[in-house]
Amino acid sequence: MQHDISLITTIAAALGLGLLFGMLAVRLRLPALVGYLAAGVIIGPATPGFVADVHLASQLAEIGVMLLMFGVGLHFSLDDLLEVKGIALPGAVLQISVATLLGIGLTHLWGWDLGAGLVFGLALSVASTVVLLRALEDRGELDSFNGRIAVGWLVVEDLVTVLVLVLLPALAGPLGGKGEGGSLWLSLGKTLLQVGAFIAFMLLVGRKLFPWFLWRVAKTGSRELFTLAVIAAAVGIAYGSSHLFGVSFALGAFFAGMVLRESELSHRAAEETLPLRDAFSVLFFVSVGMLFDPRVLVDSPLEVLGVVAIILVGKSLAAFFLVLALRYPLNTAITVSASLAQIGEFSFILAALGISLGLLPEMGQNLILAGAIISIALNPLMFKLVGPLQNWVLAKSDHARKMARSPDPLAELPMTVTHEHLTGQVVLVGYGRVGKRIAQELDREGIHYVVAEQNRDIVDQLRKRDQPAVAGNAAEPAVLIQAHIARASMLVIATPDTFHVRAMVETAKALNPGIRCVVRTHNEEEARLLREETGGTVLVGEHELARSMTRHVLDGLALAQAH
Repeated sequence: MQHDISLITTIAAALGLGLLFGMLAVRLRLPALVGYLAAGVIIGPATPGFVADVHLASQLAEIGVMLLMFGVGLHFSLDDLLEVKGIALPGAVLQISVATLLGIGLTHLWGWDLGAGLVFGLALSVASTVVLLRALEDRGELDSFNGRIAVGWLVVEDLVTVLVLVLLPALAGPLGGKGEGGSLWLSLGKTLLQVGAFIAFMLLVGRKLFPWFLWRVAKTGSRELFTLAVIAAAVGIAYGSSHLFGVSFALGAFFAGMVLRESELSHRAAEETLPLRDAFSVLFFVSVGMLFDPRVLVDSPLEVLGVVAIILVGKSLAAFFLVLALRYPLNTAITVSASLAQIGEFSFILAALGISLGLLPEMGQNLILAGAIISIALNPLMFKLVGPLQNWVLAKSDHARKMARSPDPLAELPMTVTHEHLTGQVVLVGYGRVGKRIAQELDREGIHYVVAEQNRDIVDQLRKRDQPAVAGNAAEPAVLIQAHIARASMLVIATPDTFHVRAMVETAKALNPGIRCVVRTHNEEEARLLREETGGTVLVGEHELARSMTRHVLDGLALAQAH
């Protein structure tokens, strides 16, 4: 009896070639995603040889979308977003608007209608969270100030895209696609009511039921049952949300992740499901590659060039000028621009939805895929150009140099700060989770301190509370000079960005040879190097946690023995 093994064949070909081409891409110093997309092109119908089952691959891709969106929801932190809301929120919304308008303008030249141009422009406006996180991790900048801004910016883009995925089906009819017919406002109202009902259900019921259920499963002590529970919940909520509330799989999975994040088991859930999420994300990117027809590179080179120009130049320049307009440093503007100079998973999801609604032609999907593959491949190069480009801009542009020297009220301490505050004070670099707790202890003990922080919103909030603070990167001497490091008794570097620590300590010791320095770090090797080079006290997070736990254990044993 002959069994139909097309599913096994498709999965085997996708994962096998994905591994092969992913390794090749990494060896060529390209993101692995380029390899996965290339593997899809090889087994797709547009190239000769073996052709995988496109229908099955698209269903596997749907599961991949669910797990990708579940992962985005699982890592979505409202606190992290609020920390950089002053730049990420207006910046992302304006940048999406600019890139979408550029896409509409380009498609208008090609003779496409407004609906096709809107979907096309939106697809080009949103960068890949996966690509960005990998790039920042490779550069060690994920926890840096610029890294947090870039991630916050992309979180806003993700949220806008989720909203577009919800509203686009209701808008498809008026835009010339396969809509439900009837009144636009009726369709929009119905969609928003369904989404509202789903969100209310998830917040009122899901937020309590889901974590409770996971605790019950965790108590069984079975690792495989816990993993199964998380995956079943993610896929089940996505499926249920689609059939009961009429919302997309993507939105359902995103909210499943968001609800789970509030559970104390969220870190374990993320860790346990990571291999499966990675495997299905590979299947998703391979299936996207299967839809790509390489002939578009030969048949429509000018169109491809236009798409790449919008991704690499158009929206990057828009982000660059927006960041500068919000009075953030040149380095932040260039880093954010490099972060956004690519498109990825959400662009593919938008393109697929546009085609299913009859809004986007097949040509549009091919151009989006071509733009994605080229931009993802070039993204590492864009990041390598950040430093040289910053030096070139400062060397060539008088305006850039004037902006760098222009007076910034947040970069200088107010005249109201008393002499008492600026003698023997602590200079605290970084006001994140660690820095905030140190500041609370200093306040409790009545010790004066000055905060040096790159986030302008935080500096503004501190000043409103009459706390001396300066905005800027403490690796630049001017920032520590403004914090009056020459009169300080101690420099405490609480920022996770250890890349600039040496420069901070060198400046502090040059201006105040007797100053004591305390630095935080994440690993023993880094701590050893910092001790040798700075001569200060270097604290490793894991060591301090172990020391506190040991002290608690010994105190508990001593108390037990006393009784």
